Amino acid sequence: MATMNPFEQQRPVEGIKKIIAVSSGKGGVGKSTVSVNLAAALAKRGLKVGLLDADIYGPSLPRMSGTLHQKVELDENKRLIPLERFRVKLMSIGYLVDEDLAVVWRGPMLFKAMDQFFRDVAWGELDYLLIDLPPGTGDIQLSVAQKVPVAGAIAVSTPQNVALTDVKKAIDMWAQVRVPVLGVVENMSWFIPPGSTERVQLFPKGQIDSWLDERGIAKLGEVPFNPNVGLGAEAGIPVVESDSKSPEAEAFNAIASRLIEAVPLA
Repeated sequence: MATMNPFEQQRPVEGIKKIIAVSSGKGGVGKSTVSVNLAAALAKRGLKVGLLDADIYGPSLPRMSGTLHQKVELDENKRLIPLERFRVKLMSIGYLVDEDLAVVWRGPMLFKAMDQFFRDVAWGELDYLLIDLPPGTGDIQLSVAQKVPVAGAIAVSTPQNVALTDVKKAIDMWAQVRVPVLGVVENMSWFIPPGSTERVQLFPKGQIDSWLDERGIAKLGEVPFNPNVGLGAEAGIPVVESDSKSPEAEAFNAIASRLIEAVPLA
């Protein structure tokens, strides 16, 4: 009996040119912060951008984009109409389920939900659709890789070796599902205290740079730590919008440039 190719279900999403996955091996590294700011940075360049919050169990996009408690409507074809903020089209399970309610689903339900987010949402014409994935290497990551052609994946990490250990797993996962890794974003790389010019390492600097160099994997950027980034996330305003001249915003803009270079539209 012939073995079924797990990628036979893979079909492009009409109107979407490039799909980019934003992932992390572990939680707490700022993956959603990177996703929201990167999407906003791309949109500020005049590109048509969408952001899909694929974290079914712990969606953070509604709060981080300032769309908390908003609900989506259906168009004439009974497709979900994405919300829009900062010129980015947004979709999340958080627009369908109350923030305080747990989503208790098994794998097959996750697969179906992800398919609906791709096929039953009126995304329209997009240059880039960014997918903010949950931490880890589980059902949702596999579902995305099987259902749509992902142009590339970004892994988000913090500097220390305990985070690098999980980044290695995320990168290995993408290799197994045949998705090219565009590079790693190192978040919370350093902190400059007020009134000082000296960088302070909030985390011990691990071997992430040497590990990436050995494998020819790019570091797409280093984002400094600033409490204002977290405050902006709570308030629903990404730092590329609230403080566009800050080092953090400049870092996200540089990452956006490298993404465009790595995954050109033409």
